[in-house]
Amino acid sequence: MQDEYRMDGRPPLRIGDSAPDFSARSTAGDVKLSQFRGKWLVFFSHPADFTPVCTTEFVALAQAASRFSALDCALLGLSVDSLFSHMAWIRAIREVFGVTIDFPVIEDPSMAVGRAFGMIGEYARDSATIRSTYFIDPDGIIRAITSYPHNVGRSVDEMLRMVAALQRAAGDTVLTPEGWQPGEPVLMPPSAAAVDEGDAGWFCRRVAAP
Repeated sequence: MQDEYRMDGRPPLRIGDSAPDFSARSTAGDVKLSQFRGKWLVFFSHPADFTPVCTTEFVALAQAASRFSALDCALLGLSVDSLFSHMAWIRAIREVFGVTIDFPVIEDPSMAVGRAFGMIGEYARDSATIRSTYFIDPDGIIRAITSYPHNVGRSVDEMLRMVAALQRAAGDTVLTPEGWQPGEPVLMPPSAAAVDEGDAGWFCRRVAAP
């Protein structure tokens, strides 16, 4: 049962929970999670600075920054490394790849934030096995969670698609099908009316995007 609860006795965060607020130092100055209220937020952890997979993710995220901005979505990174290490790594990325990391990256040397979000195992000595992402809506509610092993990189295109799909399906009036992309048809929730009308495909009805 220890895997079902955090060390403070609270159950792990799940979809639909409020994201716990925190204050931390970052590469863009002091930040609070609550300052991102009013827009979507992709809050992600990476195992360590100066590692190959994380570097490719950061380069891709920086290159896609305008696409996230177009969705009114901010980016916020985290690792247990120090602020000094973050700054040195970001500088190295700019020098080697010609890419500027403009989104804030917070330090979490005590692992307090990572543990609060379940990004780091309660009994782990470090964050080397965690690559988690929380998709948080403008009201501070967690709408999706993904976790990857340290040796597999995330897809920035899928992160963008996730934000767009969550925005499109907000309110539960429509559903997004497999692989949905903005502008494509969506699904209608099953209804008794469709069954009464003899619609053979009542359980999976697509409608054109408005």
